Amino acid sequence: MHSFEELSAAFTERFGNRHFPSRPASLYDPADYFLGLGGKRIRPLLCLMGNELFGAIEEDAWQVATAIELFHNFTLIHDDIMDKAPLRRGHKTVHEKYGTSTAILSGDVMMVVGYEYIARVQSPQIRRILHLYNQTAIQVCEGQQLDMDYESKAQVTMDDYLHMIELKTSVLLAASLQIGAILGGAGLNNQQTLYQLGKNLGLAFQIQDDYLDCYGDATKFGKQVGGDIVAGKKTFLLVKTLELATEAQRGAIRRLEQAPAAEKIGGMLEIYHSCGVDVWVKDLKEQYRAAAWQSLEDVAVTASRKEPLKKLVDYLLQREY
Repeated sequence: MHSFEELSAAFTERFGNRHFPSRPASLYDPADYFLGLGGKRIRPLLCLMGNELFGAIEEDAWQVATAIELFHNFTLIHDDIMDKAPLRRGHKTVHEKYGTSTAILSGDVMMVVGYEYIARVQSPQIRRILHLYNQTAIQVCEGQQLDMDYESKAQVTMDDYLHMIELKTSVLLAASLQIGAILGGAGLNNQQTLYQLGKNLGLAFQIQDDYLDCYGDATKFGKQVGGDIVAGKKTFLLVKTLELATEAQRGAIRRLEQAPAAEKIGGMLEIYHSCGVDVWVKDLKEQYRAAAWQSLEDVAVTASRKEPLKKLVDYLLQREY
């Protein structure tokens, strides 16, 4: 068994090889630039760890893990365009650096190259893997569309918001685990249990991310606290607040929309506290964290085989408040 740190180092080394031809450089260099910005590579790690829960890591798992990471980065390039984001991981986004048209094409070709890696899979389960991969890709697109739809809606229900996050974030984590499990020879029950683990992990992680954006230490969180508030983004805290707010608080929220950044952040944090959502959101994260842990407990393999995955889940969900 490998630790998640060992698997992370091994995947990062393999993934660091160039995935694209050299020409035309105007298409492939932007894709290479984006991959060079790094990232946690969590999704491919989940695929590899899902495999290793049930046996030695298959070469097929490395191929699918690479495809998953390319797909994830393709979605990020396109998300940045839709969000008009100037920066990603502290560097210029592809559309800012190379132009929107090139960014669209670089994202597209990244997705297609991902399929080239899947085409190398030798497993007799390739049809099931491809179906799950494609189904997940469609769901991620649905989630991104809902996210954009919700930007212009005055109020979104918590159920709708949870569904959007599940599609946009959780299903790719879930599918990564299940595909790894399929390649490791897991039975259907274990596959489905790991899929649920991935969904709950994704929801807990997003809830935690929303909380840290408001209340985290900027030096540890890696970005300016209050960014979501300034941008007017729908988050778990805002959606819940809009469910609970009095008419006076709703009026205050509307006035704060046009306020300077510091005033807007301070005012919204006061309203969040008055509505109790600063406490509620931590409890919600714990619910999904507990559900993820229960799913991991329910996987029918020896406890020692679960240790690397337990440590990864712990690492992702123990970020300081």
